[in-house]
Amino acid sequence: MVERTRHWHGERPSSRPVRVEGGLTLRSKRGEVARTWWSRRFVEVLESFGMGGRLVRGRAYARTGQVMSLSLSTSLVVALVMGSRAEPYRARIGVRRIDEDDWTRIEHALADRAVFAAKLLAGEMPAEIEDVFAEQGLTLFPGTLRELSMDCTCPDWEVPCKHLAATCYLLAEAFDRDPFEILAWRGRSREDLLDRLRELRAPMHPDDPDETDGTDEPDGSEEPGGPGGGTAAASRDDRFESFWTRPKPASALPDIPEPVPGRPDALLDQLDPLVLAGRSITDDLRPFYRAIAEP
Repeated sequence: MVERTRHWHGERPSSRPVRVEGGLTLRSKRGEVARTWWSRRFVEVLESFGMGGRLVRGRAYARTGQVMSLSLSTSLVVALVMGSRAEPYRARIGVRRIDEDDWTRIEHALADRAVFAAKLLAGEMPAEIEDVFAEQGLTLFPGTLRELSMDCTCPDWEVPCKHLAATCYLLAEAFDRDPFEILAWRGRSREDLLDRLRELRAPMHPDDPDETDGTDEPDGSEEPGGPGGGTAAASRDDRFESFWTRPKPASALPDIPEPVPGRPDALLDQLDPLVLAGRSITDDLRPFYRAIAEP
């Protein structure tokens, strides 16, 4: 559910934003922001929730570098956006995480289709992947407004405010660059998903180790044409026949899901801006958080 909390910090600020040096900017300088089908789909979903007109308000912010930082973790995107005050506002966009049981079903459905598995392993997002989610009763993108939450520390009551809207545009462009960010936002990182697909697509070992010992000794059932000729031909036919067939999955699925790794400094993005001597020190603390997390 979209939420807005009103935060008042004194008098209403002037309408002119404080300019930011080295802020994040959109690649597109005019016109449409999204370039790929999955990024356009994300923007279309937001517009379907009645946010189209309000999203436009943040486009200028996103193109002039008012967004100071953007971090994405499981189910949460956090951005620091400079407005008309001395300290940046914190904008957050949350989405309902797909749980582990549902992800297990999605991974098996993707592994069942060789084309999907091949494209994902090659770093591409198949155009029909939304159909796979739909077949499992799920959606890749938020299906309703209740699956989405937005909040910002600015005093604007509207949702999204221009700070949230700027965050949405930069998020759409991040999806353009790496479609796996969409899946990470919904609860599955690139590494975890691809490792699971490789595992599910890997050839299975024979259940009975005595069935074959790697030799092609004749057993008397060869067809004419030379020793072992018929057996070898039948073996090749079996391999061709099963090439595009997914191997039999393991009967037992893991009960305990592996955690999705997160950025060690993501906690800083969820706190109010840290100010010392009139200057934000949030970015100065990031190297320390990352160093502490290193093994």
